[in-house]
Amino acid sequence: MRLRRVLKLGVASWLLACAAVLSAQPASAVGPLASLVVHTDHGPNSAWAQRQHYVVLVSLDGFRWDYAQKFGATHLLALGRLGVTAPQGMLPSFPSLTFPNHFTIVTGLYPEHHGLVANGFLDEEKQARYGIGDAKAVTDGSWYSGVPLWSLAESQGMRAACLFWPGSEAKIAGQLPSEYLHFDDKVDEYARIGQVLAWLSEPEATRPHFITLYYSDVDHAGHNFGPDAPETKAAVIRVDGLVGKLQSALAATHLPIDLVVVSDHGMVKMQGPWVTLDSFTDLTGVETVSTLLYPKTEEDRARIYNQLKKASDKFHAYRRKDVPAGLHYNENPREGDPVVIATGPWSIRARAPEAGKADMPPIAGMHGFDPRSMPEMKASFFAAGPDIMVGKTVAPFENVNLYPWLAHMLGLSAPKSDGSLNILAGTLRDGGESPAPVPVAPDSAAKAKE
Repeated sequence: MRLRRVLKLGVASWLLACAAVLSAQPASAVGPLASLVVHTDHGPNSAWAQRQHYVVLVSLDGFRWDYAQKFGATHLLALGRLGVTAPQGMLPSFPSLTFPNHFTIVTGLYPEHHGLVANGFLDEEKQARYGIGDAKAVTDGSWYSGVPLWSLAESQGMRAACLFWPGSEAKIAGQLPSEYLHFDDKVDEYARIGQVLAWLSEPEATRPHFITLYYSDVDHAGHNFGPDAPETKAAVIRVDGLVGKLQSALAATHLPIDLVVVSDHGMVKMQGPWVTLDSFTDLTGVETVSTLLYPKTEEDRARIYNQLKKASDKFHAYRRKDVPAGLHYNENPREGDPVVIATGPWSIRARAPEAGKADMPPIAGMHGFDPRSMPEMKASFFAAGPDIMVGKTVAPFENVNLYPWLAHMLGLSAPKSDGSLNILAGTLRDGGESPAPVPVAPDSAAKAKE
């Protein structure tokens, strides 16, 4: 395999140690995170699934499109040369936030269609709030629409495993992954790679063909220190080293594995003080989540819109139905009404802290902005493997298009989504032309609107 060319002497001893442990006993019992893995009884891979290739999908949270070149991420750059990369970045969906875009990547749906319209929001019909730190909400499948890749795989007789990915802890479209972990960012970075190897060392009947892996180091550094800080560079180099170790370890398995490394969004240095919406309009009695506004009456919605629409050059205010179509953010009531969208790297909030509570300054780096007007929001894309052409580059593309592309490499029949296989078909050795081998799954776009 071409990926074997990246094997480094410094990784050899680590791989030998892994191999020694994995050969000593059944792989399912020796994963370094075995005690944390949640098992779902889906049965073995079908005979058809056992013949399919493997995809390992890695997310480097907050890894801006230009970080690899800017900071010298040698392993990622080499991965792109072995396969395909987007040198000018990949376009996240709006808002360019973590949960919405991770779920877009695995469903092919814009946030307003899969339901995660922000990292936190109100559903007035449910009379409940979703927040990424709320374990009860995160694990409740009723918050999510669409058919994530792990659910698609499981429904077609192929086992999947998720080592962290937004949505993977909830039963969505009737499925959970065969193996998954509850999110804990303190889990050792190298142990995560070891767990991926343990899964890939299982017998063919139980070996997952779709695996996710997640790292957040770069996002944390970008938020705390800004995108140009030495601390962010150090985080980039650290996760690039992890990708190098993973790449070498996957090559040593001799399995037909497509390694896909993406990020959810970029990062920009924030400017100026807080912009506080209730300094321009009365929000008494209005529920808010971050900048999302949920007035209870049409009278209040109209009043707040009229007071905000010309209040500041730091944001635009729209009635929800009038949000520009290119943002795909004008259909879902969870988005609130009116909708406030920043015009630049400004820190916007609905309200200041209550009297007596500390008012912290804006964070150094942030995301969530429109990637078409703020290129710093663009994400990264690198991939190589047996199904992928060598030495290809692609122009910036929307991340909704990853879903049909990933499903195709796995041999899965993908439901209709907001993405198209045609966008990335030229990166595939078969040109995206192979016929689907299994029945078509339910239409995810239809599910999103139920």
